Amino acid sequence: MPMPVEELLPVVRVGEIAEREGGPPWLVDGLWGASCVGVIGGAPKCAKTWLGLDLALSVASGTACLGRYAVPQPGPVLVYLAEDALLMVRQRLEGMARHRGLDLAAVEVHAITAPVLRLDREPDRARLRATARRLRPRLLLLDPLVRLHGIDENHAGEVAELLAYFRSLQRQLDLAVILVHHTRKNAAGGVAAGLGLRGSGDIHAFGDSNLYLRRSRDQLVLTSEHRAAPAAPPVTLELVTTDAATTHLEVVGDMGTGSTPLGRDGPRRSLEQRVLELLSPGAAVTRAKLRETLGVNNQRLGAALESLERAGRLCRTPAGWQRREGSIARAVPVPPPEMRGNGTVEPWSLESEVETHAGR
Repeated sequence: MPMPVEELLPVVRVGEIAEREGGPPWLVDGLWGASCVGVIGGAPKCAKTWLGLDLALSVASGTACLGRYAVPQPGPVLVYLAEDALLMVRQRLEGMARHRGLDLAAVEVHAITAPVLRLDREPDRARLRATARRLRPRLLLLDPLVRLHGIDENHAGEVAELLAYFRSLQRQLDLAVILVHHTRKNAAGGVAAGLGLRGSGDIHAFGDSNLYLRRSRDQLVLTSEHRAAPAAPPVTLELVTTDAATTHLEVVGDMGTGSTPLGRDGPRRSLEQRVLELLSPGAAVTRAKLRETLGVNNQRLGAALESLERAGRLCRTPAGWQRREGSIARAVPVPPPEMRGNGTVEPWSLESEVETHAGR
């Protein structure tokens, strides 16, 4: 009986590998490498899904991500949002598309409609691979990682096997894979953000490109890291809800020296100003809705509402918080230190009110 012919692995002489001009290719300039895998990490309610959808819409349409980062080679996108109803996915993308002047019906973003997707086992792995092979997306967005499996995320072996599947998709189909993932409570931000990802350290090491969202007081800060390129400078983001029909995430400032957030025209607006901007004259908004829209924690929002109420610019009604007649959202002057050391705060000195509450 003849011996079976052993199949050889494909090899190439290193000197024959084609060189690439310039730096590494980008799917989204500075944010995500072409055909790269990685995570969008952050604590709950840090706009991770908004960022993922912004990336998806940008890649599919060729429009700038977050209003700043260009997409050199747009193409189809495949998304699966395990925690959001399909109607919610459509509404979010529709508002973002409307803001950019796009017709969502013409944008190549495809949503997986399966109620459950378990990528730690067959046949779901094969189904996703076959779907991606047919659509040939440039980007696959899966949100969140925890809903895609039944493994122990702290077990390095189980996690490594799952991540190997995503790497195989990337290599076989030449696509980028973004996994939305949570950080641990009280995880460090900035450069060390990846170390705060929940579960095995393999999740952090897995990423060719990783994006991290964190709260710094009332600011939403975006940082990045890449395996083969320098990190993009950190920026501050805001979920712009001025018009509910065009709700979108955008860059509103760069991190200045000493990690001070700077807006388009200098220092960022205070939380009090942002609250007032959300409240139309005569309209009442609940505290829960304000917290959800502004993306701030309950304690900081409470301090801002109390200071605005004492200043006579807001009133509490059975239907929620309401702006007082004649109260407008404007820059708030801050008194010099010698005027705010006795615990007495004038109605106009709302910034010192925030400092007082934040120190408690």
